[in-house]
Amino acid sequence: MFETLSHYALQQYWYVIVSLLGSLLVFLMFVQGGQTLIYTLGKNKTERSILVNSLGRKWEFTFTTLVTFGGAFFASFPLFYATSFGGAYWVWILILFAFIIQAISYEFRSKPGNFLGSRTYETFLFTNGLLGTILLGTAVATFFTGSNFQITENNFSEWMNPYRGLELAFDFSRYATYVNLSLGFAVFFLARVLGILYFMNNVDEDNILERARRKLIGNAVPFLAFFLFFLINILVREGFAVNPETGNIFMEPYKYLNNFLEMPWLMGIFLPGILLVLAGIAFPAMNYEKHGRKGIWMSGSGTVLTVLGLFLTAGLNNTAFYPSVYDLQSSLTIRNASSSHYTLATMGYVSLLVPFVMAYIWYAWRAINKKRISSGEISDEHHSY
Repeated sequence: MFETLSHYALQQYWYVIVSLLGSLLVFLMFVQGGQTLIYTLGKNKTERSILVNSLGRKWEFTFTTLVTFGGAFFASFPLFYATSFGGAYWVWILILFAFIIQAISYEFRSKPGNFLGSRTYETFLFTNGLLGTILLGTAVATFFTGSNFQITENNFSEWMNPYRGLELAFDFSRYATYVNLSLGFAVFFLARVLGILYFMNNVDEDNILERARRKLIGNAVPFLAFFLFFLINILVREGFAVNPETGNIFMEPYKYLNNFLEMPWLMGIFLPGILLVLAGIAFPAMNYEKHGRKGIWMSGSGTVLTVLGLFLTAGLNNTAFYPSVYDLQSSLTIRNASSSHYTLATMGYVSLLVPFVMAYIWYAWRAINKKRISSGEISDEHHSY
């Protein structure tokens, strides 16, 4: 089946698959957002344990999706993986470090003989929630603003800045840095909003839920401000277009806006996604008793659709999804960065397992979430994070 498709069709197929995995990852980062709220919503040891254990039941979903996202990107678009992970390695090392200390924290926070104390591991969890969200959002923003690399002979990539990716977030002489950071902070506050909505769905403690309701709008407002700043900037800026006949990269005015207009189905994904995110925030804020537990599903599904729309507009319709601002012709497209036809076709059969994996995650989620977590459950729990 897959071997009968053209190479370009397979490249598009795998870019959609990778984009979907990235969208699911952003939704699952409610775990990271929740980790930054442990001391905001939990005012004593028991309440903080409730929050940590609520998140502890889901953190492996986020970690597994991150690994799957990275693996799929490596297998389908290896030149992107080599260029970004090999060039901007300080950013990716920081992200990797943030996720390592997350895994350690959930494993050792409540272990007997923990000489560092639970507060140390809770600080690690906050660090993961802060760095993991902002840096990942900043890295994804470079799909629209560009990075400092060139591709030399035999597809060897060379990063042209000694800061190895840190300049994407800290070079304030470039306006693009502010655009990058705006998406980073948008992801950070979105993760906190999703974390609050998740606690509303999963926690059964009145004091925590009351604080969560008060913090919902306070985190939604900066999320919307940063996201709108990013969205307006990419829609009005020049974009990195590809000549399909020659493969040459050139700057096209309003490229990303044109992508939405020229692919109406993409607008049909993106706009409903934004509306669902807003509905998931507004309904619990207006009537928590009726809609409180539904918010995470409305905003969560909206997050997946919105992020999917952003990923697709960055790479489809003859667009360079990983552009270079150092050497325009080194920019990566789904055509020049992908694996061979044979590799993509073979992997296509593996991708047929994705619905079964999703069904298992859904089943495991529902089984874990059958009962809302409370102080009584924490005291009876044999395994506590």
